[in-house]
Amino acid sequence: MASVLPVKTVGPTIPAAYLGFPEKEDKSYGFDLRTPQTGSCAKWLDAQEETASVVYVSFGSMADLGKEQMEELAWGLAASGKKFLWVVRASEEGKLPGGFAAEAAGKGLVVQWCPQLEVLAHPAVGCFVTHCGWNSTLEALSLGVPMVAVPQWTDQPTNAKYVEDVWGTGVRAGVDGDGVVRRDELRSRIREVMEGKTGAEIRKNAQKWRKLAAEAVGDGGTTDTNVREFVRAFAGQTSG
Repeated sequence: MASVLPVKTVGPTIPAAYLGFPEKEDKSYGFDLRTPQTGSCAKWLDAQEETASVVYVSFGSMADLGKEQMEELAWGLAASGKKFLWVVRASEEGKLPGGFAAEAAGKGLVVQWCPQLEVLAHPAVGCFVTHCGWNSTLEALSLGVPMVAVPQWTDQPTNAKYVEDVWGTGVRAGVDGDGVVRRDELRSRIREVMEGKTGAEIRKNAQKWRKLAAEAVGDGGTTDTNVREFVRAFAGQTSG
């Protein structure tokens, strides 16, 4: 690209503390959204005894899932046999099926919001069920978290294809003729990512990309080099 246009790529634009540089104490994007549930998420994750045992589920701040899809997701999570942390916005809570709260008791935690980077970086988290918005995809890729992709619109299907077919860091859940991911499909895909030979390969790839992300922003990495070259080029233009 640089041979055609004077463009310098940088990234991933993830706070440095999550990329293996804790000494930088950089843990936010420049703002910090805190709610009373922030502490409960961390406390619940800390209480999990096994590493990489929790399924984190979030569809971002814009996706509006239908009631049928919400019900299938709920029962698929319950049937997965895995602990789960599910972010369900207040506007979506009415779509949860009757009896789900009782079924989920002891298995999962449903919250209206949580600090996603902190959750993805937590050692208890082993799978991310995501709509594959670019920010969520980049965060999971950079933090080495395997994904089950459930894309909804815009760039999300493309991102999901990269997750499954290019990076090898997850799988895409299939939909039926009504465009709904059914409970058995979700259960199967979660287990595929977290268990067996396929899961082991996905986890291996996820850690590879986590390492590459850290190298990119480290001293001498592509981001470090490109920023320095950009500054030099810009300084040369302004001084001339």
